[in-house]
Amino acid sequence: QVQLVESGGGLVQAGGSLRLSCAASGIIFRINDMGWYCQAPGKQRELVATITSGGSTNYGDSVKGRFTISRDNAKNTVYLQMNSLKPEDTNVYYCSAHSGGITYWGRGTQVTVSS
Repeated sequence: QVQLVESGGGLVQAGGSLRLSCAASGIIFRINDMGWYCQAPGKQRELVATITSGGSTNYGDSVKGRFTISRDNAKNTVYLQMNSLKPEDTNVYYCSAHSGGITYWGRGTQVTVSS
């Protein structure tokens, strides 16, 4: 099985930056796509950014030009660099990874952006 653990969330002022990390561990043969999603209370989970094993990326409209997703395949880790943060970015951010036909999810990390 694959376990995902997010880190790097916290409280930051508007205009600031955060860097989220998600490390995969456990029984891993190959990890294909990895990504970040957010989910506010009472709302459905939404795309933030995804990255393929080859490095192709996709971003949600609200974060284009501000966030950057990257990965280190040797470390089985995906990152999300979050710049120019806005109060509306406040959310719980979840890491995902696809491996062996199964999608795995982390437990989430809280990001709060104050005005």
